[in-house]
Amino acid sequence: MQKKKMPPVVNDINVTPMVDVMLVLLIIFMVITPMLSKGAQVDKVVTKNAIAMQAADKEDAIMVAITRNGQFYLSPGNNQIHIEDLPGKVRDLQTNKMDKTCYIKADARAKYEAVEDVVDNLRAAGVDQIGLITEQTPKEKPGSGTN
Repeated sequence: MQKKKMPPVVNDINVTPMVDVMLVLLIIFMVITPMLSKGAQVDKVVTKNAIAMQAADKEDAIMVAITRNGQFYLSPGNNQIHIEDLPGKVRDLQTNKMDKTCYIKADARAKYEAVEDVVDNLRAAGVDQIGLITEQTPKEKPGSGTN
């Protein structure tokens, strides 16, 4: 009897399926990431003379969001809080920070009283500076005005 020759054993790992899975995950994350918004969904007040505050975009910036129905969210973490708990939580977040600045991002339809409550509680927590996050009015292009 004649022995059948066995095909040679391949010792290499086939990485093609792993690369396919990784590319699919990369595409999913690239599509989903822009959809994730930082903080609570708030329609910001539009102003003509807004000043850019790059410090508000930092990952560890302390921001209080006020929704139109009067709910409060504290970032980092985007956790819903009660207004009475705000001073203690802000103090905890500021323990090792030199910059004692907090930012308020209020919905354009939020009550003024809610913004005032946040300002009072931030002052009680020892905040040195408070920034109001707004959106700048889009500038008209030259020559696009009406005659």
